[in-house]
Amino acid sequence: MSAGGPSAVTVDAVTRTANVARATLYRHFPSGNDLLAAAFNSLIPPSPPPPAEGSLRDRLIAVVLDQAEAVAQAPVALTAMSWLALGRDLEGIPEPRDSQAADSAAITTLRERIAQQYAAPFDAIFDSPAAAELGEVDRSRAIALLIGPLVIGRLSTLPDFDYRECALAAVDGFLYVQRHQNAAAGWPATVNGTAASIESAGA
Repeated sequence: MSAGGPSAVTVDAVTRTANVARATLYRHFPSGNDLLAAAFNSLIPPSPPPPAEGSLRDRLIAVVLDQAEAVAQAPVALTAMSWLALGRDLEGIPEPRDSQAADSAAITTLRERIAQQYAAPFDAIFDSPAAAELGEVDRSRAIALLIGPLVIGRLSTLPDFDYRECALAAVDGFLYVQRHQNAAAGWPATVNGTAASIESAGA
């Protein structure tokens, strides 16, 4: 898969390369979906931890830039998400007849791994004392706001797309919106522990 993409992962290719019989492959991977999910899972790199020091903004920027580099240089997780979202279809190994059947353990594991890949460094930041100024953070929405623009940039294939500029804009936009909502809920917006207006928080 690393050499030829998901379409290269076929029964013939795997059995030939591994020098095993089809029956052996079926015992380990009952469907093509399981086989490809396992391949994706083995190639997704671990999440880099956020920096231990720095302001909330600086730490978020560092994490988003790390994710931007991963999306730009080694988009295995992005490819896996596309495969999961667009429907899983691999010729050569029969799939379950019931299309409404629950996902296999391998696919569930892959979904969890991708979610963990993106969430772990942000969870570390949002769970820190410095993030108290943001109030209650919807983690899923936060990741969508912070990582989504980078994914769109990757999919656009624009040669001059500036991931760093996009990351800075995404972080500043997220912080502004989160502080605004926190203030609207009755809590003062703060910057580095000091009360501030919404205008200065978003500046």
